[in-house]
Amino acid sequence: MKIEVYSPTIRRKEMDAVLTALVEDKIGPGEHAQSLIRIAKDRLHFDYCLALRSPAIALSLALRVLNPEQGRGVIISALSPRYYKQVIEELGMVPLYADVLPSSASIGPDTIEAARSLSGEAAARCIVLDHTLGYIPDMAAIIALGLPVIEDRSRSYGALAAERPLGAAEAAAAETAEIKPPPEAPYPAGVLSILGLEEKDLLTAGGGSLLYAMHRRDAAVLRNYAALPPEYCLSDMNAAMAVVQFREAARNLEKRKEIAKVYAQACMRTRHKRFVQNDTFEYNNYAFSLVLETGMKDVMAYAKKKDIAVESALEDTLMGAGAVPPEQCPEAYSLSLRTARFPLYPRLSGPEIEKVGKLIQTLP
Repeated sequence: MKIEVYSPTIRRKEMDAVLTALVEDKIGPGEHAQSLIRIAKDRLHFDYCLALRSPAIALSLALRVLNPEQGRGVIISALSPRYYKQVIEELGMVPLYADVLPSSASIGPDTIEAARSLSGEAAARCIVLDHTLGYIPDMAAIIALGLPVIEDRSRSYGALAAERPLGAAEAAAAETAEIKPPPEAPYPAGVLSILGLEEKDLLTAGGGSLLYAMHRRDAAVLRNYAALPPEYCLSDMNAAMAVVQFREAARNLEKRKEIAKVYAQACMRTRHKRFVQNDTFEYNNYAFSLVLETGMKDVMAYAKKKDIAVESALEDTLMGAGAVPPEQCPEAYSLSLRTARFPLYPRLSGPEIEKVGKLIQTLP
């Protein structure tokens, strides 16, 4: 049986939660969405949050909070999700593409300033900072540039101290008692943060997003949007699934970490390289990706013979979709062609993990 490159971590607990929401005869926004906000606040320590139907709605609202001006620029990574461009342009703003650092696939102060210098009349109004493949850039240095930052943490959940897995005894106890992880050290967060709950995000509800403000000053502005029409808000079915995802996150993150250790050891015998998370954060092992020294097609064909799926890790980005001129962001273009993603998700069995490890170890 073929090992797929991706599988959402949905088990019986998530299904039971959705069924419970269904039998309550109310599937629109309601009590489950409020429960989601409460448990998310315990984990993320924000001041105020909106539970929304999609990350695209969350990004649009976040930009509106910053009072967008027609023709102003929004700096984004060339490896951002594809919907960024459409949302920005629908608001009458201009996407300004920043190149990435080859070591992390993330933008940094220098690449941001380079994009800013080429903006022309579309002077930069803010930065939308996607954590590509779960890697968090140097937040303190980027915030120090002085532009408001909207942070997309859809794939980096678990990188902060308060979100990391509990120990085995604590995790077991957490099943019967709501044990909160210890508060983390102050985190230089953006003005607003997005936590997507889509199929391929770290936490999935089958769709949806949280838009939150860490600090009271920013939350005061976000509260102006509290009375959104229900069509903008997260349904209880999705919220019920997301509540379980938060509760199971510690166990799932620990499993990802164990799998990644096996793959990392196998990778040491290859020519291919991994991205590096800066020392401020612990990588959450959202994905196991390698920057290949050989052709993508050769690696994918080799994996196919072993009944293992391998895909381009960055094909669903703006650069991967051809929305950004390659000459404008050469590092992002190079990575989009050479970065492969291998199966890493908690539902993998021991024999499957071993099989993928052997594949990595023997890559052409």
